[in-house]
Amino acid sequence: MLHVEALEKSYADFRLDNISFDLPEGYIMGLIGPNGSGKTTTIKAILNMTEREGGKITVFGKDNIASEQEIKKDIGAVFDSSSFVDEWTMADVEKAYTLFYPAWDSEKYWSLLSRFRIGKTKKVKELSKGMQMKLMLACAFSYDARLLILDEPTSGLDPVSRDELLDILCEYIEDGRRSVLFSTHITPDLEKIADYITYIHLGQLIFTGTKEDFADSFRVVRGDRKELAKLLFAHREEFGTTLFLPVMQFIRFFTGDFQQQFFTLLSGKNEDKEIQLEAIRYFRRYPYEPVREILQNYVRYQEYIDWEYAAMAASALASYPGEDTVFCLKEGLKAANWYVRLNCAEALIYGLGISRLRLFDVENGRDRYAREIIRYVLEKEQIRQQEMKEGQVNV
Repeated sequence: MLHVEALEKSYADFRLDNISFDLPEGYIMGLIGPNGSGKTTTIKAILNMTEREGGKITVFGKDNIASEQEIKKDIGAVFDSSSFVDEWTMADVEKAYTLFYPAWDSEKYWSLLSRFRIGKTKKVKELSKGMQMKLMLACAFSYDARLLILDEPTSGLDPVSRDELLDILCEYIEDGRRSVLFSTHITPDLEKIADYITYIHLGQLIFTGTKEDFADSFRVVRGDRKELAKLLFAHREEFGTTLFLPVMQFIRFFTGDFQQQFFTLLSGKNEDKEIQLEAIRYFRRYPYEPVREILQNYVRYQEYIDWEYAAMAASALASYPGEDTVFCLKEGLKAANWYVRLNCAEALIYGLGISRLRLFDVENGRDRYAREIIRYVLEKEQIRQQEMKEGQVNV
């Protein structure tokens, strides 16, 4: 039904790396992970709403890009916010869908609205979030979608509405020819309806398989967090990169006592790239003076290394104030890579608090790249400050 193989996608400070899983016909898969882990990016890549940088995705045995139009006739996509115009009536919704789905079943649509207790004369804006979710499902069912893809469908719903929605999804796959992929962070949802689990953590695939195997693969550990961090780090050779990254992230969230160990990881010539990028994140949170020169060199010599090192190092330098850092970041504004330039500009303005006056030489300098990115971030900061002043932003 759905095959994802070695999916990759990069942003300025995030990378979805080597994500692979299979959803068979007639089953429900829960896509889980904390906020920012890559669930929505994965879903958007499946729907070709964002361009993947690597990997392969097939739906119904066909490439999701080459056969996009054909495939999407049989996919129902439901996000956590309504895609309808607020002023639309239920008849307007049907009219819009019939333009794109030749297999639309009008009788089924109105029958589902009655079943879901959605008033036929209601406008979209008059429906609660739960009712809007049911409306989107009614539409997907009315053109007989074979694959439902839902992004946080139960988020914000009351318990009764959530249970009802889960029951609807279970009924949907009963004939054995339909499947559901849904992202969630609500554990009871998984326990109730998921057959398979795919767990993504900060862009890394941690697990994919049956719900039962997932439950059997974890154990509860109790104890002092710092002692646990020491124990896990001491056994790092027993972990592959995929498993050791969450250990590093756990350490980053709870303790700054591993600076020397993370320095060794960052300095290692043969160390895995993702391990070293996570070490840079650690040193942004816990500044360590011996790392300053390494971070600055990543920015200075960015044309000779992977751009992700330079971009991550630029962000981390926000925690290393000094004229040497300011000079380094100003030079980084001339980088060929847009993400490196953006992170250098944000580190100068947001991280180090460098004033517009001190950036006059850049804003009015000869380098077009540097001028444009510094003006972009300065204008963004000016808008933010104005909104704060007017009380439009919670601070």
